[in-house]
Amino acid sequence: MKKIAVLTSGGDAPGMNAAIRAVVRTAIYHGLEVCGVKRGYAGLINGDFIEMGLGSVADIIHRGGTILQTARCDEFRSPKGREKALENMHKKEIEALITIGGDGTFRGALELNKMGIPVVGIPGTIDNDIPCTDNSIGFDTVVNTVLDAINKIRDTATSHERVFVIEVMGRNSGEIALAAGLAGGAESLLLPEIELDLNMVAENVKRGMARGKRHSIILLAEGVAHSMEITEELSKLTGLDTRLSILGYIQRGGSPTALDRILASRMGAEAVKRILRGEKGIMMAVSGNEIKGIEFESIINRKKKLNYDDYRLASILSI
Repeated sequence: MKKIAVLTSGGDAPGMNAAIRAVVRTAIYHGLEVCGVKRGYAGLINGDFIEMGLGSVADIIHRGGTILQTARCDEFRSPKGREKALENMHKKEIEALITIGGDGTFRGALELNKMGIPVVGIPGTIDNDIPCTDNSIGFDTVVNTVLDAINKIRDTATSHERVFVIEVMGRNSGEIALAAGLAGGAESLLLPEIELDLNMVAENVKRGMARGKRHSIILLAEGVAHSMEITEELSKLTGLDTRLSILGYIQRGGSPTALDRILASRMGAEAVKRILRGEKGIMMAVSGNEIKGIEFESIINRKKKLNYDDYRLASILSI
């Protein structure tokens, strides 16, 4: 094998650049050439390739987002689009591909793998909704971003004796809300995996205020329900001044944490080593402190299980 390619696809996540850096430098160390693919699978279809050397990944380990840029590509979902992508890869003499992204990225990777191109995936999504891996690149950073916002909003909530509903990202996963809520001491967590009971939430808030609490923080994962409707209903049920804060895209950006940089570096390097060993059709996953290879078929169409022990612990500690 002489040449491989790397791309990022789907939503950006802090740590993607660290993974790109690890892929490029590990590949060069082992005597491989590396092509970067701009804008994900759209770049494969459009032949948007750049040669990458040691200097092309200098000073990026600390940067959020992705230097290769990212995009969603409906054309790649069709057989014709994938054939065009494969043709461009053959023209460029690319023999294997490393993809960094989430569930949609791995679906595309699996299709390319079936077409004869060895593909290894690296989980890069702030949602941390990929099964079979403890963490995905970007998750630790977004949790710390949300935690910082909770700390700031709590100051205002306490000063005005208010209830705050804070909406966080996660699509249909409650991973961000659970981790940030447990670390930030939120009074209630509203997660897609847990049946919504606003009456119980309201009772918890009123019970806390009755014993002298001066604020209440409720963390809402975006996949639960409309945040404004939740806020208005809680205000009626509690009779308390209740405000909404939607954190939005501020959660995606920022310099990655040390944990995300280390995870990205380890996964990027391991992905290259797996390709050199002839492995394909797998995703890098972390279990405990060990990097493993999990087949794409084992993760696609599966939902990551919520850590219900952590959810119960958060409930206990918020009484």
